[in-house]
Order: sequence, then C-alpha cells, then structure tokens
Amino acid sequence: MFNRRQITDHFKQMNGYIVFGFILFFAGMVIGGTNPAFENFLISQIEGLSGLKEIVDQSKNPTLTMIIVIFLNNAIKSIFVMYLGALFGILPFLFLVINGMVVGFLLKYTAELNGGGYVIELVFKGLLPHGILEIPAIIVACAYGMRFGVLAAKGIGTVIFNRSKAAGTGREIESFVIRTVPVMLILTITLLIASIIESTITVWLVSM
Repeated sequence: MFNRRQITDHFKQMNGYIVFGFILFFAGMVIGGTNPAFENFLISQIEGLSGLKEIVDQSKNPTLTMIIVIFLNNAIKSIFVMYLGALFGILPFLFLVINGMVVGFLLKYTAELNGGGYVIELVFKGLLPHGILEIPAIIVACAYGMRFGVLAAKGIGTVIFNRSKAAGTGREIESFVIRTVPVMLILTITLLIASIIESTITVWLVSM
C-alpha cells in the first residue's frame, strides 16, 4: 500500500484528472474575477470563514490556534471531497470551481481597492508561500474524488446493464480505495506543512 513506486505510478494514472482539476480551479478564478452575478454568493462564502478568524483572535496562542484551525479546515474538507466524490464526482467538481471563484473574486476586489501592483505583491507574499502546497493538495484530493465518482457511476452501470463485469468493476473500485489511503496521508502531511507556513511565514511577509 505504501510502496513509493506504486504510489508514483498511481499518481501518473491520475494525471488527466489532476490536470482537469487545475483547469476547473483556474476557470473558477476567471469566473469569480469577471462575473459580478456571483458577487453576493461569494461574499457569503467569505463571511462563512469569519467564524474561524474569531476562534484564532480569541485564543491565548493565536499562531498555534491558527495552524490547527487552518489545517483541520483544509484536511477535513479534502478528505470529504475525496470520498464523497463517490456521489458521481459532483462535490469535488463544485468545490474546485467555488474555491477558484472565491480566490478570483478576492484578487479582483483587492485590485479595485489598492491597484494591480498591490495584488501582485499580495500574491507573492500572501498566497504563494503556502498556496504552492495547499492549492495543489486540494486539487489532487478533488481529482481523486472525481475519479471515485466515475468509478461509482461505472459500477452502477455494470450492475444495471452488464452484471457479468460487475465483479471486475468491484475489484477496480476496491483497488482504487486502497490506493487513496497513502495519498490521503501524503495530502494530510502537505496540508499540515502549508498551514504552518501560512500561520508563520505568510503572516510575517504580509505584515512587512
């Protein structure tokens, strides 16, 4: 299960889904940054994160609390989208698009307030240090969720239309689920490192 070569080979097999995940995320950024019709919805999504900020602000150790809050928020959501993707891949698809829209909207809003130069600085100081790990990790989790959805749909199709292949499809799904275990562990460690960077280095860079 934790054989490095097997994990690497499986990642290569997932390349198409991972690329598609990146496309969805950046398409969401474009939509969020250019379409005012979604403004109220995106503002509500951003306001939903205010509760997490309050937890950090009220803590006796804000840095440690920030690490824990960010890590748990991202890790739990990533695990959910990976396995609930079995519902035909709908959740990870929407998760990627909506998160991309939020990022695109925030960058557009910041540019309107402070200018494009400030946005570039914000991206390099406030997004890339942790985002270079966090965003790909979340996209990979969603890619696995979408693949799980495709396999689930395939399984239902074989049960309904071609039961002779149901056993083979079942083994394919079982093998996939087993392969998600080391992937989930890798993503969890990656998101923990990203949360530490975001709570320390990113905060320091933005405050400069």
